[in-house]
Amino acid sequence: MSFPLPRWIAHRGGGSLAPENTLAGIRLAARLGYRAVEFDVMLSADGTPVLIHDETLERTTNGVGKVCDTPDAILFALDAGHGERIPRFTEAAALCRELGLLANVEIKPATGHEVATAEVVARLTADLWRGAEIQPLISSFSLAALEVARDLAPEIRRGVLFEAPPADWRAALRRLQAVSLHCDADLLSDEVLAEARAHDIPVLCYTVNAEKQAKMLFARGVSALFTDRLDLFGADTNSYDCLHLGG
Repeated sequence: MSFPLPRWIAHRGGGSLAPENTLAGIRLAARLGYRAVEFDVMLSADGTPVLIHDETLERTTNGVGKVCDTPDAILFALDAGHGERIPRFTEAAALCRELGLLANVEIKPATGHEVATAEVVARLTADLWRGAEIQPLISSFSLAALEVARDLAPEIRRGVLFEAPPADWRAALRRLQAVSLHCDADLLSDEVLAEARAHDIPVLCYTVNAEKQAKMLFARGVSALFTDRLDLFGADTNSYDCLHLGG
């Protein structure tokens, strides 16, 4: 079984054109022609999975303190930018299904909450996309979280996130039964890319916001790119829908 992997993925929902990790950002990505979005999922103090990147609230909201210490009653009253609020994961999943978007769900656990976060997100991802035509992709920098996702939701495909892929990156993918390698575009070596291509492993790179770099990466054989510049690459999103993630 396989599913299409668009070559352009909107980073944190709407990239730099909307408040990050919000429903407004996801809607904007769809309006601009993107067929895939990436967003981060973390647990609140009440154990609710929500869309947010940082462990603390200050950068992206008008709140203070740690996300994992903030109860839902406070969290959902915060302004996440331009009047947007922090979405529940369930809301983002429903919107992606409604808009026909592939969702790259990044498990973004607060420090010390890797297993608990993965348990909630993995189980919920399997439930929320059960029977969906376009299935999601789970990714994480936390190998412990991906182990949980592998065990609890084996039917949901997984990608392993690194900054620079280590020497044993392929062993990690095998152990986690992952289908894709995700890494920093500036830290992807020719050797790693050649090894990935030799074994038919898609390589997804973040975060690419310049046309020259994008063209170079695609020419090298990178499969997909995450971008904040939805305005710059929107017209190009429909050109690349022939790649497939297997499983």
